[in-house]
Amino acid sequence: MTRTRRAAFAAAALIAALALAALGVWQLERRVWKHELIAAVDARIDAAPVAAPGPDAWTRIDAKRDAYRRVTATGVFRHDRETLVQAVTDRGAGYWVLTPLETPGFTLLVNRGFVPTNRRDPETRAAGNLTGTAAVTGLLRVTEPGGAFLRTNDPAKDRWFSRDVAEIAKARGLARTAPYFVDADAKPSPGGYPVGGLTVVQFRDHHMVYALTWFALCALSLFFAWRLWRIRD
Repeated sequence: MTRTRRAAFAAAALIAALALAALGVWQLERRVWKHELIAAVDARIDAAPVAAPGPDAWTRIDAKRDAYRRVTATGVFRHDRETLVQAVTDRGAGYWVLTPLETPGFTLLVNRGFVPTNRRDPETRAAGNLTGTAAVTGLLRVTEPGGAFLRTNDPAKDRWFSRDVAEIAKARGLARTAPYFVDADAKPSPGGYPVGGLTVVQFRDHHMVYALTWFALCALSLFFAWRLWRIRD
């Protein structure tokens, strides 16, 4: 290998090392951001509930600031317009039961909780359908548009894989619907179903592993550049 080619390879290795080091630093910055997010969400979950945001606040709802905030609302459930969204939980496979709650001024989709597949038929859990005015407390969740991984919502066939608020509202003919939904807390339902309070609040935090990987590759690139530089003709 000529001196010119060695110099070119060494320069390329140095450039690669700089890029890999930058990726490592970026992952460390992402780790700091993720830890701040986790701390903020933990604080929201433990805070006293606030009124579910009404129409005047909908345009200001932000996932980073509002997701998992404890909220409360009072209204009347429309059990005749519930939507079952496929779910897999610690209790097994089944469905989330999303029911419109008509509050003064707007409609709020409430994920009342989980039911197993043998409770899909509303008649098998009719005792859990609250009538009259009901108060709900739970966690504000951002909409899940489009569907789930490799599975698309099919409103025409009433097959739902994600909690897409706008699409569910359209399919159920709901007006003035909040652009978010609420996961109900663990307050027991009459008859035992649906089972609320199963929200999984978990964030992947592998940024340190990724950072160490990038830094290790950076070190290898620097070693390769050094070896090329040390070669004599």
